[in-house]
Amino acid sequence: MADIARLTEVIEPEAKALGFELVRVKMIGAEAGEGEPALQIMAEDPATGQLVIEQCAALSHRVSDIIDALEESGEVLVEGAYRLEVSSPGIDRPLTRPKDYADWAGHEVRIALTEAVAGDDGKPRKTVKGDLIGLEGDTVAVQDSKVGRISFPLDLVHSAKLVLTDRLIAATRPLDTTGADEILEEEEG
Repeated sequence: MADIARLTEVIEPEAKALGFELVRVKMIGAEAGEGEPALQIMAEDPATGQLVIEQCAALSHRVSDIIDALEESGEVLVEGAYRLEVSSPGIDRPLTRPKDYADWAGHEVRIALTEAVAGDDGKPRKTVKGDLIGLEGDTVAVQDSKVGRISFPLDLVHSAKLVLTDRLIAATRPLDTTGADEILEEEEG
């Protein structure tokens, strides 16, 4: 339905032009056949690790404009109807880039693997949950309190995300809420 590599190639320069880092580009909802699929774009402002609504809107407009321009020139990036969703990665964010494994070391993660790997206990598992030790070269290391250390190549990761914990909440920088309590009223003329 959509070539994610090509979409990423188109979207990443638009995010960078706004000073953002692309976290993930993904089609959601299409595989289940439930409703209209969505092109989900997650990005972050490197200064905050998040995006506020105005930043999401700015990126959404840029992406929408570039996709429309490419479609007008004959290149269809997403077949059929879809929604465009631009968001911040959130507190229990996905880990999609090698730098994420370094940035979030020390926090609890849940990782789904494409094939089973064994931990210190010798049992193979396709799901790993524990404290992220980090990335050592191209190898992810996790400390599971029940089975010990588990290491596996980064390319075996199917999906990974942070687990919402008090420690993660304490470590996450809050958004700047300056002006959030101000209400602007416009008179219609």
